[in-house]
Amino acid sequence: MDKSFFSIFKTFFKIGTLLLGGGYVILPLLTSEIADKKGWLTADELCEYYAISTSLPGIVAANTAIFTGRKLLGTKGAIAAITGVTFPAFIIITLIASFLNEIVHFKSVNYIFWGVGIGVITLLFLAVKEMWGKCVVDKYSAFIFAGCLLLALSGKLSPAVIIILAVIVGLVYQFVQNRRIKND
Repeated sequence: MDKSFFSIFKTFFKIGTLLLGGGYVILPLLTSEIADKKGWLTADELCEYYAISTSLPGIVAANTAIFTGRKLLGTKGAIAAITGVTFPAFIIITLIASFLNEIVHFKSVNYIFWGVGIGVITLLFLAVKEMWGKCVVDKYSAFIFAGCLLLALSGKLSPAVIIILAVIVGLVYQFVQNRRIKND
């Protein structure tokens, strides 16, 4: 399949127009467009790029687009992907900002935002479903998930701290596993 600059831009532009709700909903869109339809990357590769992107500073969708574009066409691919995924938001925000005060009071606009909210929840669910099968693979990873979920629901720790703690616990676990294998 064609992995030209324009083709990557066009694909990410399409994803960017559907990217309501922020970068956390990009995974199902990427999987559908890039893995299923075009076959450019596997769903596992996209899942890894998404996981890395969520743990880095910046916009998740932009980070994921950069990693994906770079894999497809190097630096040119990264530029095409980041431009494509962010350009629709730029256009839409510019248009909405120009007349938001006049339309925000209409009931139909509020219904549109309500519908978009429901769509975002659905896309978030699909992203969790996609990540679940690749991340929670054994009892230990289920335990880590449960611990992180409890910490997040308690509201006492920042999500960044929870992620850092999960990374540390994962590294310690891997270290212990490697020592066990070495000693056997």
